[in-house]
Formats: sequence, C-alpha cells, structure tokens
Amino acid sequence: MKISLRMASAVEPRDTCYVASEGVTELKYSGYQPHAYSWDDYPVLKDILKAVHEALPGSKFNSLLLNRYKSGSDYVSWHSDDEKLYGPTPEIASVSFGCEREFLLRKKPAKTPQAIQGAEKSTAKRPKGSPPDQHGFVLKHGSLLVMRGYMQRDWVHSIPKRMKANSVRINLTFRLVPT
Repeated sequence: MKISLRMASAVEPRDTCYVASEGVTELKYSGYQPHAYSWDDYPVLKDILKAVHEALPGSKFNSLLLNRYKSGSDYVSWHSDDEKLYGPTPEIASVSFGCEREFLLRKKPAKTPQAIQGAEKSTAKRPKGSPPDQHGFVLKHGSLLVMRGYMQRDWVHSIPKRMKANSVRINLTFRLVPT
C-alpha cells in the first residue's frame, strides 16, 4: 500500500496525510490545507477505523490525520486540536504504530490576571524542571489514546524530539467533523 504523505517542512516537522468521508468540511490548520483522500483510497485505514469504532462504541469518526515521524527529530510542538470545525468538545482517537514515543500533556495557562498572578506565585515554589500540571505517557505500538470533553479547550499536548527514538512511528488521529 502506498500512502501519499506531505513532506515535512519548517512549519510541520513530520509527514502527514488527510483522509475524510465525502462531504466533510476541508481541514485547515497552521495555515495549511491538506488534500483530502477518500477512505476507499486506503482500505487498510478504513479497516482500522472500523476497529476503533468497535473499541469505542458510540463514536462516529469521519476523518483521519496520519502523521509519520521518521525519527526522534520529527515532532509536534505544544498545541490543542481546537479548530472550530470539530465543535466545542471534540473526541479524538489516536492510534500509534511503530516506535514508542512520549506524549506530553499540560494545562493551558490561565487567562485572567488574578489566575496568572497566582500561577506565577505557585510556579516560583516548584522545584526547577517540574512544570505545573504536566503529565507524560509512553505511546506504545498499537496503543489507543482517547481525548474527549473539554480536553482541547483546557489542555495542550505534544510529541517532543527524542534522539533515542530511532525508528518510524505512525500516528492515526481519528476525528468527527460535523457535516
């Protein structure tokens, strides 16, 4: 099976491919609008979608962003998948294949002046190198990570560079785009 991937660039340090059901609104993020392939173009991805739906009864994903990390120097920086087209409480199912990689998650900074002052005070008391409200998970081959509810509103996540990650990782992120 050959999958057409967008080559990594300074804007996006990994390769990507977007698959969506017919009639789904076009995806645009970070100034980039990928070409949408059909599920019929990639039957194996359609089979994985079916398995995800079986693992998550009631889920209704209709799009997929495939990311290929060729080595530990490929990464995704801190972000939320909070594009308006996903709605206020998107559900995202992330399936990983290949090299294990660390997935980091941290609370978004508070936006009110009082909360910011409080965070600055509490940050000063923390040991160096211990960020507030940050968690890390190792995403192993075949793992399924589900993000729901207000996670995209309240948290950011990343896959950092890791020089010890010396083989390919494929990540499939399934999403529902309301039509």
